[in-house]
Amino acid sequence: MRCGNPWAHQRLVAEGLRITEARRIILNILSKTSKHLSAEDIYFLVRGINPSIGFATVYRTLDLLTRMGMVQKFDFGDGKARYELIEGSRKDAHHHHLVCTKCRKIVNYTDFVDEEKELIKKTEDALAKKHRFDIKSHIIHFYGLCETCRSEDKNHNPSLGKLSM
Repeated sequence: MRCGNPWAHQRLVAEGLRITEARRIILNILSKTSKHLSAEDIYFLVRGINPSIGFATVYRTLDLLTRMGMVQKFDFGDGKARYELIEGSRKDAHHHHLVCTKCRKIVNYTDFVDEEKELIKKTEDALAKKHRFDIKSHIIHFYGLCETCRSEDKNHNPSLGKLSM
C-alpha cells in the first residue's frame, strides 16, 4: 500500500515499517491541513474514511509518528495535545505560533524578517555555548489576544484599550 505523501512513505519504509491503512490515512489528513488537530479531531476524520479504525489505533499511530520525528506534538495550554506534520519540503516547515488565550485560535507565523532570524540565531548560539548543548531545533509560541478577542474586550471594557501611567 502506498502512502499519498512520498516523503512520509520513504520515512516509514526506511524505518522498516509497513504502510498500514491507519498510518496512510492519518498522514494524508495531516498533510492536507494547516490546522493543529487534536487526536480526537484526527480520529473523527479517520472514522469518516474508515470506520473500523479505532481511537486507540489513531493515538498509537500519532505517538509512533511523533517518536519518529514525522509529527510534532504541541501543547498550547488548552488541555489537548495538537499534532502537525513535519516535512522539510513544506514552505512553512519551520514556523512559530501565535496562540490566542481567549478563543484558542492558533496562527502559524512563517514570514520572518532578517532581524528576527538574527536574534533567534544569536539566542541559539548563546544558549548552545552557555550550556554546551548542540541545538537542532526550537519551538516558540507567543500567547496573547487575537484581533477579534482584543476588540471584544475593548467593547466590553473600554478602559482596557487605554494606557494608564
